Amino acid sequence: MELQAVFDLLRTTLELGLITSLTVLALFLSYSMLNVCDLSTDGCFTLGAAVGAVVALSGHPVLSIFAAMGAGMISGLVTSLLQTKMGIDSLLSGIIVNTGLYSINIAVMKNSSLVNLNKTETIFTMAKRALENSFLASSYKLVVIIVAVALVVAFLVFFLRTRLGLAIRATGNNPAMVKSSSINPVYTTIVGLVIANAFTGLSGCLMAQSQKSANIDIGGGIVTIALASLLIGNAFLGKGSILKRAIGAVAGSIIFRCVYTIALRLKMPASMLKLVSSIIVIIAIAGPYFRAQIPMIKRKMALKKGRENGREEQ
Repeated sequence: MELQAVFDLLRTTLELGLITSLTVLALFLSYSMLNVCDLSTDGCFTLGAAVGAVVALSGHPVLSIFAAMGAGMISGLVTSLLQTKMGIDSLLSGIIVNTGLYSINIAVMKNSSLVNLNKTETIFTMAKRALENSFLASSYKLVVIIVAVALVVAFLVFFLRTRLGLAIRATGNNPAMVKSSSINPVYTTIVGLVIANAFTGLSGCLMAQSQKSANIDIGGGIVTIALASLLIGNAFLGKGSILKRAIGAVAGSIIFRCVYTIALRLKMPASMLKLVSSIIVIIAIAGPYFRAQIPMIKRKMALKKGRENGREEQ
């Protein structure tokens, strides 16, 4: 493979990893901070892609970003209301919303399963034109995505240090204590899920505009990918400040995308990539457990060896 081809492949991998990292940061807020496993992520990602594509197609590429985030916020609001106001389990709430979003996404895309953006002005074509005569001309997509990720990370670091952000973190740690402290856990849960799903909608919008198309299956399996990326990031930078943990989530997304790219370069069938995602999730979750068991296994082996030596001496 030529050097330029390798560079292009790495750049594409980095772009996709950073776009997905926005969804990972959404799970960082909802799953790590709020302790809510939101299974509506797949549908919300597709919703962001669909809304962003349709609004861009109507001639408003910048507005498409905010429209996609707004659609994600509505999705998060519905999910949180099902949990907090209707007494539905969080996992079931996510499944219900995810199922309903399939029909909504089809309706948003005007009863089509695909929206083509090949000849449409997007946030990326605007960046390409703006950077045309600069040294960043060939990396215009990367510039846009890095700016988006940096803004989201900066927002999370600032927000989670505010009074409301601290209340959200406390809700995830101990909802009973939060309730006894005159903080409304219903409110913090709603705010947390609304903000998290805004990031997911943004991620879907950027993915659609980057690939110049949005289809009904664009978000399929994204929750598995994001969860695996989050766990990988936790394995490397899972302790410390919010900034360090957020950077770890972004790094985990890039690492996961690199594994995906390697699997594709090894000519693994596309149908097997879902299995790769599942295996990575299993390793990420079970890895710390087995690592913690190593000292115990060593002690058992040493004890067994000592007993065997004692028998031989007798």
